[in-house]
Amino acid sequence: MSRDTTVSVIGLGYIGLPTSAIFAKQGVKVIGVDVNQKTVATINKGEIHIVEPGLGDVVASAVKTGLLRAVTTPEPADAFIMAVPTPFNADKSGDLSYIQAAAKNLAPVLKRGNLIILESTSPVGTTEQLEAWLQAERPDLTFPSSHGDEADVQLAYCPERVLPGKVMEELVMNDRVIGGLSPRASKQAADLYRIFLKGDCLRTNARTAEMAKLTENSFRDVNIAFANELSLICDKLDINVWELIRLANHHPRVNILQPGPGVGGHCIAVDPWFIVSSAPEQARLIRTAREVNDYKPQWVLEQVKAKVAALPGPAENKVIACLGLAFKANIDDLRESPALAIAQCIASEHSGRTLVVEPNIKSLPSGFNGAQLMELNTALEQADVILLLVDHAPFKAITRAQLEGKVWVDTKGLIDG
Repeated sequence: MSRDTTVSVIGLGYIGLPTSAIFAKQGVKVIGVDVNQKTVATINKGEIHIVEPGLGDVVASAVKTGLLRAVTTPEPADAFIMAVPTPFNADKSGDLSYIQAAAKNLAPVLKRGNLIILESTSPVGTTEQLEAWLQAERPDLTFPSSHGDEADVQLAYCPERVLPGKVMEELVMNDRVIGGLSPRASKQAADLYRIFLKGDCLRTNARTAEMAKLTENSFRDVNIAFANELSLICDKLDINVWELIRLANHHPRVNILQPGPGVGGHCIAVDPWFIVSSAPEQARLIRTAREVNDYKPQWVLEQVKAKVAALPGPAENKVIACLGLAFKANIDDLRESPALAIAQCIASEHSGRTLVVEPNIKSLPSGFNGAQLMELNTALEQADVILLLVDHAPFKAITRAQLEGKVWVDTKGLIDG
């Protein structure tokens, strides 16, 4: 694989679009594919539909030079990168319907010599399942399960390892784990990523690569659960959890994370369940961590209700301001966001007014039942109860003077910390 390769990226969301832009920046011709016509039209105008620092200028330049264009239906290419969603089902197993649909749409344009890389975070065995779907659609082509290195079409798994807000930097600098269904697939995928990658390409098999991604995020989930559980214990024992963690972290071998309103985002809130569903009897610690983090939003709601109930007068006269909806600071990503879920519950259950401050969006998503999206200072002035859910940069400037006469619940340590 070289810069003469034509790359098609299927799914132009928070990972697919930056990946397309990074390839195009290196002079690679990129065909982006997305089922959303509005997304395709936006990109073809040289604009972006997501918030990610540094992405807009690269996309604008790539579209202007003709190296990046977006379509709604796959076209022939040399390499295909799948970056479609993989949510979980009601039973917490992985929902692979987006991957299956992408495979069906991709199959007609496949040809001998193609490389397909799955980037979507997936349960162990998904790359093999993708191969089976493609094989069923294209029996005229051979695949690694039967022909190994000699297969017409090679498949590999390579999960992203980036942090929202730093995607353009980390796509280039972070190491990549690459797991092929054959040694040749691993090598081809590594050669492709080395077009832009400054980190290492760590080659393995597909199942190990799939498990590596799930393991990384489960590790983080377990550590966050420890911090969140500490916050519950400290509340019961009347201890400031932020001071406690600060003191404990002075131990040379202790590095406790910061608690929050729960865990969000498409990865950490989802990936551990893929391990649990695959090995339910063995994944006891991972399951418990998920349960602790999934409970935290309910605990936050109970704190807010208690604050409202303690104020004089009826609840319908009280105004609650929810600060932040994104799953982490300074982005617009609402996927699996505990802040979003908490704010929606308050808007639905609180009999008074609910104000929402989220500087990274222009309108509220569905499920807010008359809540108002509003500017920070206005919300602070009008609110009786202030709920800090996300540590966006503007919220860090809130002063004690602005909170005089108010009550608050601080899930991020912006005030109480």
